[in-house]
Amino acid sequence: MGDRTAPPALVLAQALANTLDVESGEDRLASPHGLAEFLREHELTDLGLTPAELPRITELREMLRACALAHTGTDLADSRLRSTRRLLREAPLVLEPDRAGAVRVVPRPSLHGVPALTARLAVGIAAAADGSWQRLKACEAEDCRWVFYDRSPAGRGRWCTMAVCGSRAKMRTYRAARRAT
Repeated sequence: MGDRTAPPALVLAQALANTLDVESGEDRLASPHGLAEFLREHELTDLGLTPAELPRITELREMLRACALAHTGTDLADSRLRSTRRLLREAPLVLEPDRAGAVRVVPRPSLHGVPALTARLAVGIAAAADGSWQRLKACEAEDCRWVFYDRSPAGRGRWCTMAVCGSRAKMRTYRAARRAT
């Protein structure tokens, strides 16, 4: 299958999107304990996120999955696009210079909660402006939607793995063609 892990700037986005396994229905963020575990694993305990924000964190997760699916050629629905824009507007980024005069993009220091998490994700997306953001994709299989990083030379990957989802899709296409003849 190859390595489907995103580059470092996008690992958090991939991890958050994949806290829900669409195929099995397992949701790592279904409980406050699951949220706390995720925050610890990804060193996000300083963001001030609380269990009361789980619905907004879930909205953020689904925004990431929808964007990843759009990277396979499926446009964002208008409502999802509005939601994505709203979430990102609530999470402003600023330029922070260092002593050498170099600057980096960082979340505005006063952010906390979901806007802080959104800004942290946005920093990674901005760092991936080299085109790698568009390679973070959601599997086209409706019963999967696993978010993967497309490392194919042409950047045209459609499934998380050819061995499972790609094979199933090709078999469905083959069977439909045979029935039609």
